[in-house]
Amino acid sequence: MDGLVIKPKWADMILSGVKTWEIRGSKTHKRGTIGIIKSGSGLVYGTVELMSCVPLTMYNWEINKDKHHVSYADIDYKTPYAWVMGNPIIYPEPIPYKHPQGAVIWVKLPDIQGEEEQS
Repeated sequence: MDGLVIKPKWADMILSGVKTWEIRGSKTHKRGTIGIIKSGSGLVYGTVELMSCVPLTMYNWEINKDKHHVSYADIDYKTPYAWVMGNPIIYPEPIPYKHPQGAVIWVKLPDIQGEEEQS
């Protein structure tokens, strides 16, 4: 499974289901279950389904603000993309992983889902 590194505030909102669009400056073709990692923590806090990736116009940005909770003025992307997520699962206890040097967005995770189901 891949893990997405996200600032803690946004990770909490995604895992609570309040934020269903993660705004990024590039597309992703990944789909399926991904781990949610709070940056700097070394821990996976849960999973979500990454379902789609949508390029955003300013119009789409404004009418979907309830999905991403980000001010347009705070974004410095030439073309922002919404990584559409759903079905969040929060782990009862965060699971540690070894963060590879230089990893900023994605981290390849061991089979932590299987470990979580056994505990």
